[in-house]
Amino acid sequence: MGGNPDNPFVIFEEVKELYKNVIEKNLIAASEWKNKKREWAKENPELNKKLNDFYSGNIPDIDFSAINHKADLATRAASATVLGIFANTIENMIVASADLANSDKTDGFLKNTRPFTKNDFSGAFLHAGVSELTMAALINGMALHGGIIAACGTFFVFSDYMKPAIRLACLMELPVKYIWTHDAFRVGEDGPTHQPIEQEAQIRLMEHLKNHSGENSLLALRPADSNETTVAWKMALENKKTPTALILSRQNIKDLPVLGNRFEEALKAERGAYIVVDCDGTPDIILVANGSEVATLVESAALLSKNNYKARVVSAPSEGLFKNQPDSYRQSIITDDIPVFGLTAGLPVTLQGLVGTNGMVMGMTSFGYSAPYKVLDEKFGFNAENVYNQIISFLKKLK
Repeated sequence: MGGNPDNPFVIFEEVKELYKNVIEKNLIAASEWKNKKREWAKENPELNKKLNDFYSGNIPDIDFSAINHKADLATRAASATVLGIFANTIENMIVASADLANSDKTDGFLKNTRPFTKNDFSGAFLHAGVSELTMAALINGMALHGGIIAACGTFFVFSDYMKPAIRLACLMELPVKYIWTHDAFRVGEDGPTHQPIEQEAQIRLMEHLKNHSGENSLLALRPADSNETTVAWKMALENKKTPTALILSRQNIKDLPVLGNRFEEALKAERGAYIVVDCDGTPDIILVANGSEVATLVESAALLSKNNYKARVVSAPSEGLFKNQPDSYRQSIITDDIPVFGLTAGLPVTLQGLVGTNGMVMGMTSFGYSAPYKVLDEKFGFNAENVYNQIISFLKKLK
């Protein structure tokens, strides 16, 4: 081809000329487009403002405190309610689901819009089919394009298939939203293939990994009840820096107790962890969990109180966010020199960073089984009585 193999990194003159002409044509085309855009903006100021808002990531004012849920819902169902409101208020939101819209409850969004079909893009919902990795890559593309708030949903166990695209979203600092439901062995009759055990630990590793801006590369949120789910969605929309993962339950969860306004209490989740139930004076033990296990700890704390033990219950939907708080706040929630007991439906290591080396975590160390979730809870000991017994045993060992 006329090149010199001893000096291979040389641009031929004809190549220089070719690309000089290409660049000149592109500069003219870009200039013409920008002029056309400026004229359009002058003639359509309201639409231009909307376009700019879309690209800025700004969302309409939403009164999250006014979102009402039925009592004791599954957090996936609470998410559906919130998504239904988004479908009617956030014009540039697109939600995708991998075959499971009626199960992961992204159909809360779908019921208020329509799916994309061939030659019809007037809706805002993508039926991705059984193709989780492709779906995750597509929402990365939407986020990279800009102007779109992109979310996708599937069972939490299938986050495994999405991992390469999740990692890239973390690396590229894309504010995509993952809606992962069926968050534990309580999937039940679908059996161990559909029951996540190690997935939460894997996803929360991304909260430990920093992106190139020095931020936690992902925000993982496992809300403990409906109001925490509303707050989790608020946090997801406000997070423009990284992906957000919402990890949601299949089964109903008892609402957490509150003396005042439950939504106002749930807003404390914005700091990663907060006290749900406290005692007078110094606790004998601090109980920590997230998701559906928090309600179980609340019941166990009541049993401890009946037997003259003082307990504090902490909901910790995001370990990464909690670790970013000032030391004074962290000490006010999980205090040094007080024993800590963690409860998780995943691997015990999921909570080890919060419980500490001298604490105890009760979790799952094996795959699940196929059975109704209430049977699995009993068999695995995820009930207030057994957890109470485990706590007492732990306290006796410490003494």
